[in-house]
Amino acid sequence: MKKITLFTLGAALIAVPALAAPGGKMGDADGNGVLTRAEVQANAVQRFAKMDANKDGKIDATDHAARRAEMQAKRFAALDANSDGSVSKAEWDQHGADRAAKRAERKEKRAAAGEAGEGQRDGMRGHHGKRGGHGMRGGRGGWMKADANGDKAITQAEFETAALARFDRLDANKDGQVTAEERQAQREAWKAKAAEWRAKRGAAAPTTD
Repeated sequence: MKKITLFTLGAALIAVPALAAPGGKMGDADGNGVLTRAEVQANAVQRFAKMDANKDGKIDATDHAARRAEMQAKRFAALDANSDGSVSKAEWDQHGADRAAKRAERKEKRAAAGEAGEGQRDGMRGHHGKRGGHGMRGGRGGWMKADANGDKAITQAEFETAALARFDRLDANKDGQVTAEERQAQREAWKAKAAEWRAKRGAAAPTTD
């Protein structure tokens, strides 16, 4: 029976995301659906501490590599059911079956949410902090957008500044808090911009006779 070692598992198994952008999960601490600047700043401090793997006061490529290695190890351990340092075909097949079952379960939940109506779906997304819910994600360019001085490293001050700047952009009425309505307005604005970009791209595409 073929076995896959930790060192040969590689990209076929693990898709490691880049470090989350400052502003990825901004932290609705009291769970009331409204984000304040204080909550965002406190969450930024916690996230920075977690992302600064070697605790040198900055986030850079070294931290990225450490986080990636940690995630790879966790993914491998999840597959290596008997903890023998390798993944057998049976373990691999079981992993695939488990993933298929989870996908089917998520599909059923999405279908149920669809039957519940658009309003309830929005509420569910908000509860989990996804798709613009309680959390707010960074845009294109990811976490390196916070690198204000371009030195390929992010300090805690830069991290907090980026998170608060994101908050301020979403705080449409400048009352020091971001509501579900403001998040929804931002989502609609993003959708409109995406549609405009797609339309321009389509118009610029070369035509053939």
